[in-house]
Amino acid sequence: MRKLLLALFVTSAMTNFAQDLPKNYATLIKEVEPQLISWRRHFHENPELSNREFKTGKYIAEFLKTLPNVEVRYPVATTGVVAVLKGGKPGPVIALRADIDALPVLERTPVPFASKVTTDFNGQKVNVSHACGHDSHTAMLMATAKVLSELQKDVPGTVVFLFQPAEEGTPPNEEGGATLMIKEGALDNPKVEAVYGIHIESEIPVGTIKYKSGAFMASSDWFTIKVNGKGSHGSQPWGGVDPIAASAQIIEGLQHIVSRQMDLTKAPLVITVATINSGVRSNIIPETAEMTGTIRTLDSKMQEEVHERIKHTVQTIAASSGATADVKIETKTLVTYNDPSLVKKTLPSLIKAAGADNVSESTWVTGAEDFSFYAAKAPSFFFNVGALPKGTDPKNAGPHHTSDFYLDESGFIVGVRAFTQLVFDNALPKTK
Repeated sequence: MRKLLLALFVTSAMTNFAQDLPKNYATLIKEVEPQLISWRRHFHENPELSNREFKTGKYIAEFLKTLPNVEVRYPVATTGVVAVLKGGKPGPVIALRADIDALPVLERTPVPFASKVTTDFNGQKVNVSHACGHDSHTAMLMATAKVLSELQKDVPGTVVFLFQPAEEGTPPNEEGGATLMIKEGALDNPKVEAVYGIHIESEIPVGTIKYKSGAFMASSDWFTIKVNGKGSHGSQPWGGVDPIAASAQIIEGLQHIVSRQMDLTKAPLVITVATINSGVRSNIIPETAEMTGTIRTLDSKMQEEVHERIKHTVQTIAASSGATADVKIETKTLVTYNDPSLVKKTLPSLIKAAGADNVSESTWVTGAEDFSFYAAKAPSFFFNVGALPKGTDPKNAGPHHTSDFYLDESGFIVGVRAFTQLVFDNALPKTK
């Protein structure tokens, strides 16, 4: 019944928003796929960390400058690229976004183009790899730009291509990512009316698209908690104030916020303590302990409330032990919110790109995306494209941000078709 209703909705929506594609569209899509895969392999073999994507950004900019009818701005936000294609037909201004940075992760995938790159990261020598698929995002957007530039006279409106660095977060004391792109005018001149983004997924079957209307991905906050006690000999804990014991109670108290204080029927919540550091010797009670972690919420009001509850819980528990505590919370991303009207009008485009049986709605995602900052500036829609090889159990897939992360390249062209299709369909929400 649900599939029948979806089919009826799609048929109706296609009637209202469909636009005939240029006759040579299918040929151009087929011709660009080998180049798409070649670009992806180049970036995969030559990854660069956030705010250090110097060669990546230059490579992208130099390619875009070869395309007819495309204006290129480089660098933007340190290493990013913004390109503008003015179509030959009237229409709105639509932005398409890809992130370009890699991660400090060793790669173990058995492919000939696996990364062997090492570099310095926060004073340590680390391996670098595209363990989140940003190389595929970059290649898909480059392929989209190539196809649309060759069809410029048929393109309605204006397309802004956003090649964004530092999605994974900047090094300490540096600006970057979506916020810096916005600050430097990536959504201005021309004024962007809607923003679309794709994320490849290693655990979603190849050839499929997953989306969710409304709140889709979580906000991400990072916290640092410093517990201040009083040192003592390990044999005489009563002589001091043990910050480690207090920290253990604080960790448990944070989970009580999740399980006993917040309405989880409204939206999911995650509080994770990821590091705890204290002490230097087995028989010395230290003076301080420090822990760090992350908060994930899918409701902006809940996000604010959780911050206050964390501060109250930490400081109260510390005081009950005779200690004090300092709490610092830094917001990394907002909730990634897909404009419901934009989703409704874009869905037919995704159906045409991937097929009705290959497009479905997903649940919340507790991962985070700085694409959320674009969504705070203009109606936006962020969706997933699958790259899990056919016949593979998702449980056996290499998760994102791990050494065994792997993508089936045959799914990348679906992303290109989705981007180009929605441009031609001009699926913008109605303005009041």
